[in-house]
Amino acid sequence: MLDQIRGGLFGAAVGDALGATTECMNKEEIQEKYGKIKTIIGGGWLTLDPGEVTDDTDMMIAVANGITQSPENPIPAIGEEFLKWYRRNPRGVGRTISLVLSQYQGDWFQTAFHVHCAQQGKSSGNGSLMRCLPVALAYSDQEMMEKITFLQSKMTHYADEAAEACLIYNRIAFRLLKGENLKTSLKEEIMNTCYSSVCFRKEPDCPPDGYVVHTLIWVLHWLWNCHTFEEVVIEAANRGGDSDTIASIAGGLKGLEAGFHRLPRRFTEILRVKQELELLSEKLYAVRQRI
Repeated sequence: MLDQIRGGLFGAAVGDALGATTECMNKEEIQEKYGKIKTIIGGGWLTLDPGEVTDDTDMMIAVANGITQSPENPIPAIGEEFLKWYRRNPRGVGRTISLVLSQYQGDWFQTAFHVHCAQQGKSSGNGSLMRCLPVALAYSDQEMMEKITFLQSKMTHYADEAAEACLIYNRIAFRLLKGENLKTSLKEEIMNTCYSSVCFRKEPDCPPDGYVVHTLIWVLHWLWNCHTFEEVVIEAANRGGDSDTIASIAGGLKGLEAGFHRLPRRFTEILRVKQELELLSEKLYAVRQRI
């Protein structure tokens, strides 16, 4: 189980670092400039160094830190981690998250509602989905897991679509980690959670953008149609759009299924946050033994 938890965290970070190179590009632009991205090289619109990650991984780490500090009631601690991170002026923060964190005055859910209204009801980006995996890794009780998954989404994204996407994603992760049958597969758990694979089999007819519904559809498409972790993150990264987030979210589930020991070392060793992820894996595992 510890290897799976580590695989989930590292898988998400690898997808983020790989996909950051091609974020905001389309697949034709990627092919023309790179041919095909197959390793972590940095660059992109954020001009990252090889192995650097984006806000996707940073916020996932913030959620994990908040949980390990106060597992019984993690929302205040997660919020403090968000604010601490935001004060460091990180690059590439999404609009909804930036508005909530800059306007926060003591009540996360009220602030998220005000931002939601100010944006004419548009707070259904993928910013809460990209960070929610640690909740499924930390809690062995499904009711608790779903409650925290829902609340961590509503802290910044008031739209129900965002919370629902997080719940679908974390239910799949929870079943992968909880399953007593060691032969359980990611495809089986997608089917168990979503009840149908029809819309995932062929290429989605929506853009791979930051709308949380589109993001989740593309994530499930790559997970359904790709066989290995490497294939999942590479294909997601080379499709472009919001490629760092889609590759990160897909990489988290595929890494969880594979386990850390099966992730390519050329991906995991280059990550700048690898020591932090190692420590967090152990801490989340310890929480899971207690909660």
